[in-house]
Amino acid sequence: MFDHDAKAVTQQTLDDIAASGTDLTQPLEMDFFVAVPSEEVGHQMAAKAELIGFETTVEQDEESGEWTCYCTKTIIPTTDTVFDIEESLDDLAEPLGGFSDGFGTYGNNNE
Repeated sequence: MFDHDAKAVTQQTLDDIAASGTDLTQPLEMDFFVAVPSEEVGHQMAAKAELIGFETTVEQDEESGEWTCYCTKTIIPTTDTVFDIEESLDDLAEPLGGFSDGFGTYGNNNE
C-alpha cells in the first residue's frame, strides 16, 4: 500500500511546480511514473492505466536499465487529486511488482 506520509512530499512538489510559474488552478498535463521490473510488466501496467483514462508509454533508462511506465493525464492538480492518483497507480502496480515513483509536468506557464 502507498505510504500515506508521502502526502507532504506531494504537497511540496506541487508547491515547487507552482513556484516555477505554473498555474495549478488550471488544467495541467501531468506525468505519473510507475517503476516496473521489466518491459513486459510495464506493458501490463500500461494496459491497466489506460483502462482508467491515462495515456501511457513504457521506457527503459539507458544508464540504469530500469523500466518505467509513464502514465499521463490532464488534471487540475490539487494535493488530494495527485495523491489519490499516485495511490491508485501504486495499488495497480503492486501486484505486478511495481510501485508509484513520483510525478512531474512541463507546466502551463508557456500557454
